[in-house]
Amino acid sequence: MTAMDSDAGERPQPPGAAAGDHYFAERPGSPATTRALRVRLRGRDVTVTTAGGVFSPDRLDPGTEVLLREAPVLPPGGDLLDLGCGWGPLALSMALASPASTVWAVDVNERARHLTRHNAVSLALPGLRVVAPHEVPAGLRFDAIWSNPPIRIGKAGLHQLLLQWLPRLSAGASGWLVVQRNLGADSLHRWLQHALADVATVERSASSKGYRVLRVRYLH
Repeated sequence: MTAMDSDAGERPQPPGAAAGDHYFAERPGSPATTRALRVRLRGRDVTVTTAGGVFSPDRLDPGTEVLLREAPVLPPGGDLLDLGCGWGPLALSMALASPASTVWAVDVNERARHLTRHNAVSLALPGLRVVAPHEVPAGLRFDAIWSNPPIRIGKAGLHQLLLQWLPRLSAGASGWLVVQRNLGADSLHRWLQHALADVATVERSASSKGYRVLRVRYLH
């Protein structure tokens, strides 16, 4: 295992930063020690690089695995979004499945962005763009959104996040969210139905291994 170089996306940690920072921190305080991980993404076995301080660094998260299995075929082109990309399993899968598309991998965590960018280069996926949230062009609409959203940021933060990004779906396009049942999937489903009642339909598309897959389809 090796430590990521400071000139490859990592900045010096602020005083008092502690190991074990939340994966939704902008600058994780835990050591940036990388590791190779062999995973299967949408039928393809690949080796990726992960590190501590990001979501599920030691394996393909079970919820992400459920979403990858249940999400439908992607549009052949257009702009696709992975909201909260972590080390990149959803974004990489999108880029592998729809190579003519532009895949936007968005995360507040700079280490996660560095890892996803590294993995995209390693897998020769030039259509994958890794950015911080504020770097996504204003007015850009997405032809699909996939997300294993950061439930642990709290209900208020999660609601704000989803209301920021889901309305950026193109008319007729769908967002696919995977949420653990024990972490509030059903209550989130009800909230989305209420919050987006005038602009979208929200349905449970699948349920597997304690996870719900929610489909949010924008009408206009």
